[in-house]
Amino acid sequence: MYGYEQNAGAQQGYVPPQQQMPGQMPDGQQMPGGYGQQPPLYPEPSPPSLPDAVRAFTTGAMAAEDFQQVFATSKVYCPRGDNPGFLALHNTQQPVIPMFSSLKELRRYAGKESKYFVITGAEVIDLLPTGYGFVIDMEGKHRMVFDAKAVEQMVDFAMRRMYG
Repeated sequence: MYGYEQNAGAQQGYVPPQQQMPGQMPDGQQMPGGYGQQPPLYPEPSPPSLPDAVRAFTTGAMAAEDFQQVFATSKVYCPRGDNPGFLALHNTQQPVIPMFSSLKELRRYAGKESKYFVITGAEVIDLLPTGYGFVIDMEGKHRMVFDAKAVEQMVDFAMRRMYG
């Protein structure tokens, strides 16, 4: 009829499309982006916890930049008084804010019934008053003290990472 075969697909070995599974492309390959993919054989290693990073940094096993990246995303436990804000210690060369890498470390310093708040290290860097330093895990085996100058350097590092 009119110069072509109506059933031409059958003569050329045409095979109708098969049912496509979710997460699969038409050729049977897995779709990019994770939908329908199997979990990786070896999971990505998780970053160290803040207590682990404090230990590693104080023993020289971790670089300052690596520590700051862990610190920025970690929870930091801060003792608090009746008024909002950081509690500062003024009986040091420079005023410092006590902070703790875990609730256990905070309780060792301030007691079981102490009041506290939790923020991230990035928020600490953002909210810390000018001219103040901070100390992590005052009563811990790996106490770390950051004076006001070190805090300024941390702020500069964070700004460079964020804005280039």
